Amino acid sequence: MRVWIHNNFKDLSRSVAQQLNQKLSAAGVIITSQKPDLVITVGGDGTFLSTFHQFSDQLQNLRFVGIHTGHLGFYTDWQDSEIDELVNGILSGQQTTIDFPLLSVKITYANGQQKKLLSLNESQLKRVFQTMRADILIDGQFFERFRGDGISVSTPTGSTAYAKSIGGAIIDPTLEVMQFNEVAPINNRVYRTVNSPLILPKGQLVTVVPQTASDYVMTADNLAYDKNKIVKAEYQIAAEKIHLANFRPKNFWQRVRGAFLTDGTR
Repeated sequence: MRVWIHNNFKDLSRSVAQQLNQKLSAAGVIITSQKPDLVITVGGDGTFLSTFHQFSDQLQNLRFVGIHTGHLGFYTDWQDSEIDELVNGILSGQQTTIDFPLLSVKITYANGQQKKLLSLNESQLKRVFQTMRADILIDGQFFERFRGDGISVSTPTGSTAYAKSIGGAIIDPTLEVMQFNEVAPINNRVYRTVNSPLILPKGQLVTVVPQTASDYVMTADNLAYDKNKIVKAEYQIAAEKIHLANFRPKNFWQRVRGAFLTDGTR
């Protein structure tokens, strides 16, 4: 087996990563970033997202697992005190795989160039200095004319992040859907929006055609592309998926409850 371990720069994360390296190497596991079978992240969701983008071109044959060394995250299932249990699970080879959908983003620039991105959590389109104006199309048909701070399109796993903070729904991550949210929309006689989250299934395409400007910021998770003349952004559920190594049963809604409703004492 080939395993790669990626950690953030906290002392605890470094210590955990070093222990993992030693225990797995002693068991004959190859520690390498070259075509690994399993990637272990040590940190938080931010570390997990960064690592996902590092290996986003190898998703078909790659699985991920996360250890959190700070606040509980939605992608980091293991605690630093559970290293031995995780190592035993890896070596046993008895784990299953859970697949979660990803968001495909295709950006078209004023010069005709295009960029394709994958997002695990969400993608946002905003302007730096002014409100954004854009036409929103669904499957090529005009839906609404938007004016506001921006738009956000998220995956089910991303529905507990920024999407939730702007009034979006929390979505079970086994559903292959994307969520479109308006960010601070302005509604008047000229600009009328639905002002509600839209849940769209796999196969449907949301196109955002913004008013001509040169100060657009496009994000994909924790990556940002700014000062761009974007003429079109297209969103849909990607053909690719992320594969998570599942060593023990997990309940998404209990994780939501633990993150937002309880302090873990009940």
